Amino acid sequence: MTATAVPRPGDPGSQVRGRTVLGVDPGLTRCGLGAVTVTGGRVVRIVDVGVATSSPDEPVERRLLAIADAIEAWLDRLRPDAVAVERVFAQSNVSTVTGTAQVAGLAMVAATRRGIPVGLHTPSEVKAAVTGNGRAGKEQVTTMVTRVLALAEAPRPADAADALALAICHAWRTGPISGAAAAAAAAGGVRAASDAGTGAGSPGGSSLTAAQEAWRGAEASARRSGRRVAPARPTVGR
Repeated sequence: MTATAVPRPGDPGSQVRGRTVLGVDPGLTRCGLGAVTVTGGRVVRIVDVGVATSSPDEPVERRLLAIADAIEAWLDRLRPDAVAVERVFAQSNVSTVTGTAQVAGLAMVAATRRGIPVGLHTPSEVKAAVTGNGRAGKEQVTTMVTRVLALAEAPRPADAADALALAICHAWRTGPISGAAAAAAAAGGVRAASDAGTGAGSPGGSSLTAAQEAWRGAEASARRSGRRVAPARPTVGR
């Protein structure tokens, strides 16, 4: 048995040079994989997106091996500068969260083995970064990912869109490369849309989108209260 990755629009060879981030939305049945490049502060472009799958009929060790092979193949092919993984939280469905945590660990180990930095982000952090609302639903996240990356169609299934959202969140949070590549991207790249879908920056000349401003505000408020932004409940049944 092997995991399958379904490619979507985006040719790695045609992207503006920048910092590449691979997002991993961990799941044992479906593991979302989505990569973007970031240049010019908030200019993001899709590189590739897909879903690695394994069959529930197979032993768990074979399922993990299949997902691990798929993740490593993406890392070797795309050679990202960073990997963003969803931070896993306990929930009532123990079997589901166990598989999700196992796959998250596979992604972290595979990246670290290659010397690639890993970032962990809660679901609410990702939602706030992409939509401006830490409690946004999956369809809203998918819609904003589609707008931000200027895709002709929404990435499906939701695991694929979530992986791209993770990559976008990490890219905006850690910043792009600087220099000529950023300038070239700013001139010809796809600029991220705001949570209203206008593509305009924040008031007052800020280089951040409205969604990014909301995310920073949420994090600042959480720091003042001495706690992190409350995580949204992960989807059950992956």
